[in-house]
Amino acid sequence: NKKLYLAAFAAVLGPLSFGFVLGYSSPVIPELRKIADPQLRLDSNQASWFGVVVTLGAAAGGILGGYLVDKVGRKLSLMLCSVPYVFGYIVIISAPSVWMLYFGRILTGLASGITSLVVPVYISEVSHPKVRGMLGSCVQLMVVTGILGAYIAGITLKWRWLAMLCSLPSCIMLLVMSFMPETPRFLLNQNKRSEAIAALRFLRGPRVDHEWECRQIEASVQEEGLSLSDFKNPSIYKPLLIGVALMFFQQVTGINAVMFYAETIFEDACFRVIGVMASVVVGSIQVCFTAVAALIIDKTGRKVLLYISGIIMALSTALFGLYFKMVLPNRNNSSNPDVWFTLNSASPGTQSSISWLAVVSLGLFVAGFALGWGPVPWLVISEIFPLKARGILSSACVLTNWVMAFLVTKEFHDFIGFLTSYGTFWLFSAFCCLNVTFTAFYVPETKGQTLEQIEAYFR
Repeated sequence: NKKLYLAAFAAVLGPLSFGFVLGYSSPVIPELRKIADPQLRLDSNQASWFGVVVTLGAAAGGILGGYLVDKVGRKLSLMLCSVPYVFGYIVIISAPSVWMLYFGRILTGLASGITSLVVPVYISEVSHPKVRGMLGSCVQLMVVTGILGAYIAGITLKWRWLAMLCSLPSCIMLLVMSFMPETPRFLLNQNKRSEAIAALRFLRGPRVDHEWECRQIEASVQEEGLSLSDFKNPSIYKPLLIGVALMFFQQVTGINAVMFYAETIFEDACFRVIGVMASVVVGSIQVCFTAVAALIIDKTGRKVLLYISGIIMALSTALFGLYFKMVLPNRNNSSNPDVWFTLNSASPGTQSSISWLAVVSLGLFVAGFALGWGPVPWLVISEIFPLKARGILSSACVLTNWVMAFLVTKEFHDFIGFLTSYGTFWLFSAFCCLNVTFTAFYVPETKGQTLEQIEAYFR
């Protein structure tokens, strides 16, 4: 039914906004480091915080989103989160000082945290099993599209105009979402049966047995709330542990650290590409492979994509480590954690002869992540939680994801100082191997099953 796709489109405007938030810092930081106004000029430490402070806002948004999604519903939570998006950008545009820039970034981060929790839940609850994987993967597809959009727009737009552009998708989402239905599962949980039937009629079209689907959902809706004793129940704690582990493993692949230093890697691999263009190339690879994942996920299943993705990433990070090992003349550099320094102190002969290795490794890594470990964890956590605990369990997962994103990006420098650059990438490679093992033993295959069947499996 076309209206289901319309509802999904309205919801994924949220992840598009959140992609713009993540991509905004990349073209803007170089501009703010050279700006004439001393109140707004960033030094290298402030620039690092400008990029990373979003993850702290998003961690708080994950907690707030978990409360909102169960209290006011999926639809209203999405409409509400457009407020901190727009307000955050207004603060950035009118900022008189660096601290106000941070505050604006925290607000847009807060909205991103709510979005990253609510949108997967909304989409998984309105979709039917045959297209749930594809529509759920569109969440990550829109995030990477937003990142790429911010990179491309940042080539021509100054930072204030770019902030205005970045606030547009959330305004459109507020408008379109107001015409969309609440999810039938939330409505039934609130004992609003007639509204749930109306929502199903909108989402499935007139020629489907809405009563039958309504009864299926009702059978699994438990009226009572969540208590602490419920956490002893395997239908609650097993999916929670799987969800938290998926989010932890997604970040320890090193994706954020690699993306953060992509420009440096390109420039030092003697590819005379302007730094911004390097970001556009990486962003384009992400968009293409996330789109491929969205198209094939309902046929291949979730686990197969996690396996392929984990293996590609393990190989590419191992190759990265090899590149640094061959390029760096000796280990004494490792006391200086600056990636620029370690790469520039390399012996020029070795570097240019194997510079292709770094670029190939980077391309492979980004493609591998986009195929599986980018979209699939978000999809799986939207599928495996029982209805009564969906808000609080999703909240724990989103919080884990953003705290880990903050730690990995912020501590990457220290890791290089402590483990050397090749040691750090080999550590990422070891984590990617662990990802594959974890998937094999603990992640359930949810392809083609209704949310009620998945819940019954855990019981």
